[in-house]
Parts: sequence; C-alpha cells; structure tokens
Amino acid sequence: MNPINGESEFFERVVQVNRVSKKTKGGDKRSLSVLVVVGDKRGKVGVGLGKAAEVQSAVRKATAYAKKHLIKVPLKGRTIPHLILIKEGAARVLLKPAPIGTGVIAGGAVRVVVEAAGISDIVSKILGTKNQASNVYATLKALGRLKPVVSKESKRK
Repeated sequence: MNPINGESEFFERVVQVNRVSKKTKGGDKRSLSVLVVVGDKRGKVGVGLGKAAEVQSAVRKATAYAKKHLIKVPLKGRTIPHLILIKEGAARVLLKPAPIGTGVIAGGAVRVVVEAAGISDIVSKILGTKNQASNVYATLKALGRLKPVVSKESKRK
C-alpha cells in the first residue's frame, strides 16, 4: 500500500465471479468464488482464487493469495523472448512475441494476465476451452515457462 494516498502498487483485476451452492442437511449453502489477477506491470504476475459469502471478502482473499504467489516473467524489451504453446487441462494457449508498436492482441482472459505482467507487445491465441479460469491458469503457466534471453557475450564465457 502506498501510505500517501492508500493505493496499492499492484494492478488488480477481477476476471470471474461464480456463485457456488452446496446442498447440506440444513438447506443450501451459497457462496461466491472470485478469480483475481494481480501484477506490478514490471514482470511480476500472480493469480488467486478466493471463496467467501460476500464478493468483497472473496476478492480480498484472492488478492492476498495472488500477491503471495507472484511469478517473475522474463521480458525482452516490451515483449516475451520466444514463442510458447502450453496445454493446461482443456486450455491451450499460444503466445508469440511481437514487434514494437503491435500492442496486445489477445482474448479476454489472456489479455488481463499479460497486461498485469507489463507486456505491451504480444500476439496470442486461445485454442482450447472458453473457460476463463482455465485460460488464465494456462497463460500463467506459459509465462512461467519462458526462458530469459541469453546474450552472445555471456554464452562465450
């Protein structure tokens, strides 16, 4: 938290809110599950899933989890270092580096994760499911599997 104006240094976006009900002996137990993406727009991103009776409590839990489990994304300027295709469950996500000025060409779930990570030039395609939660987790896995660029000088040593 920024002590001056109470703002967080993290970019937070709620991706999905689901109503969940469970049958119990005393009747139905209803709650909400919220999927939140958190990032610092400088190469760190995380995803959290929070469950509670109210939306605000669920968002708070999800944000706290996401901040604890941030991953570092290797960047090459304003894009990613190389192409990657990841399959996570039913979701298949393709991420491709793009030249400067291209912008973020990505679907909803991928766009949120990529913007939170601070990537401003990328092309992506969601190939598997339309489930936003699966696509967010697949994108996070793909960003985590990226290898950093190694310069020619450091290879020679």
